[in-house]
Amino acid sequence: MSKADKIFVKNVKDILKHGVWDTDYEVRPKWKDGTPAHTIKKFCIVNRYDLSKEFPILTLRKIQYKNAIDEILWIWQKKSNNVHDLSSHIWDSWADENGTIGKAYGYQMGVKHKYKEGEFDQVDRVLYDLKNNPTSRRILTNLYVHSDLSEMGLYPCAYSMTFNVSGNKLNAILNQRSQDMLTANNWNVCQYAVLVHMFARASGLEVGELVHVIADAHIYDRHIPIIKELIKSKQYKAPKFSIDKNVTDFYDFKISSFNFENYKYNNKKYKIEVAI
Repeated sequence: MSKADKIFVKNVKDILKHGVWDTDYEVRPKWKDGTPAHTIKKFCIVNRYDLSKEFPILTLRKIQYKNAIDEILWIWQKKSNNVHDLSSHIWDSWADENGTIGKAYGYQMGVKHKYKEGEFDQVDRVLYDLKNNPTSRRILTNLYVHSDLSEMGLYPCAYSMTFNVSGNKLNAILNQRSQDMLTANNWNVCQYAVLVHMFARASGLEVGELVHVIADAHIYDRHIPIIKELIKSKQYKAPKFSIDKNVTDFYDFKISSFNFENYKYNNKKYKIEVAI
């Protein structure tokens, strides 16, 4: 069975059994009808995925991995903050009349900083260090820039990546301040697993572990019936993941560069409301 399925089921069962409700507090998120969107949560969940053994994608339900990859390319490759550069409409609710989400996500990736070796944005600095300083313990990125928060459509949820090379393997830690377990958990895991593969390929390394640290792992009140149904669903083996062997430049990857062979999943469609 898929390792991602097992981890997801373990996480949500733990949240439902031992989590804490926020119903005694006023909350920012709301449903489309204006009702407060309350959650049950656990503090600090840590999951480890060995990317060298299996790609961590759910089979309990279909993950729209092409849209997930499109978003990660939008942020890390295009370094865009405009929803018009994105194929899906997942960011539309946070965009202004010009389609921008402000100084968030891709914008921060494209800001150049001065180093003794020259000027780099965050992505190019990671690429430089993986190739020239692989033993460095300073290879990381950060999207949570306090001076720019007031100009962001949404404060970054997945905000930091720390890269670490052990031998010939590239490992990474994804830090996330907040996680909607139903709508975003495996979406984020999939896209950042792809990102580690991209950096590894571009740097001549093999993939190692992706460690996902979630500070506030929560399930929204209206999602609980779906979660309870999902964890009883049939689980399948993870698909075989592969990358186009002809692509070695980080900026040449496209959605079509990634293949998920024999991806089987529970094909029941769920109407999932998103809190905003």
